[in-house]
Amino acid sequence: MKDQKIYIIGAGLSGLVAALELEKSGFSPIILESTDKVGGRMKTDQVDGFLLDHGFQVLLTSYPEVKKYLNLPALNLKTFDPGAVIFDEKDSYIISDPLRNPLKVVGMAFSRVGTFLDKVKMFTLTQELKKKSIEDIFNEPSLPTLQYLKNYGFSDQIISNFFKPFFRGIFLEKHLNTSSRMFEYVFKMFSIGHAAIPEKGMQEIPNMLRQQLGTTQIYFNTPVEKIEGNLISLKNGETLEADRILICTQPDKVMPQMQGQFSNPKQVINLYFSLQKSFMARPMLGLIPGEGHLINNLVFMDDVSSAYSSSDRSLLSVSVLETELDEKELIKKVQEELEHISGIKSDFFKFLKSYYIRYALPTIDDLKASIPITECKITDHVFLGGDYLLNGSINAALTSGRLVAESVVLSYTPTH
Repeated sequence: MKDQKIYIIGAGLSGLVAALELEKSGFSPIILESTDKVGGRMKTDQVDGFLLDHGFQVLLTSYPEVKKYLNLPALNLKTFDPGAVIFDEKDSYIISDPLRNPLKVVGMAFSRVGTFLDKVKMFTLTQELKKKSIEDIFNEPSLPTLQYLKNYGFSDQIISNFFKPFFRGIFLEKHLNTSSRMFEYVFKMFSIGHAAIPEKGMQEIPNMLRQQLGTTQIYFNTPVEKIEGNLISLKNGETLEADRILICTQPDKVMPQMQGQFSNPKQVINLYFSLQKSFMARPMLGLIPGEGHLINNLVFMDDVSSAYSSSDRSLLSVSVLETELDEKELIKKVQEELEHISGIKSDFFKFLKSYYIRYALPTIDDLKASIPITECKITDHVFLGGDYLLNGSINAALTSGRLVAESVVLSYTPTH
């Protein structure tokens, strides 16, 4: 068993967890990673004294798999205040705790966002979902989230002022066409846990997984060209022979026969600016309801974790879902929108860096919480892992890494 050549393609969360689980069964896998660090879609850069995550991401502390693989106290998590700062046409106001304790939400602010009945419905939904298991949620019939919210009786007011801007940023699509299963799952996770970031950036999560590895080797800057049978062709012309191959990235990139099997992924543009000081001054997400604007959500990262800025300026992260504008125009328009909502002159928002994230989330038709481990195996040599098999979340990435490793271990177990 020990001398088995097991290769894992991709050092994202799924690949790292797969390696961890294989080590527990006595294997020493090799990870082939195309970039220069672990993390896959979860990476953090250091630029001009700031920590820049690739895309605005948060860790939901209530995710079940997170407790298995991550030492949360060691990540020194910094939590967001539940709720959001809403910037509407006229002014800004805070709704605190709308998912955690809606009936306690201060009446005035909530009345602008939704009706009293919306409050009651929000409370009822929270209580229902607390009682419902994750498996039950993913076994339910699937509706578009927008339809689900209307069927539940939420008013147009709260749908456009809160649900749309809040969940657009999570689903990375404007019309809330994402399955109601994902909505219920995320809503449940938000209402029983916290949204948080590691003190020193999201990269700390894959780094922590990597630190738990013992016998796994990782080859960085080693992109794979294609996989045929049990052979891995690298872009540098080398060919590797494998006993087992775990593809922990979207497989159509390396298996020609799988091209066309996947819907286009969700994209996002993440822009970073520095400003003399935060105009929100609280660890909260800023949302802009309505249509016709570029900014979907914004957050001053150093309001959440001061380590994100080692300069005397504040770090603003802005997410934009879709645009035809070129980068220069986009920056200018976003600065103008920031001036409009904050009253601070657009030139004061100093542009730092943009990330055009072409693959931010997988687009999945049939969302699941888990799959039988036999479904991870596609040939005697090739196995699949990745959140695209389940649902687009950190929890799904960790789950699928565990499942694909179990599938490989099972393939070595003699049947009687």
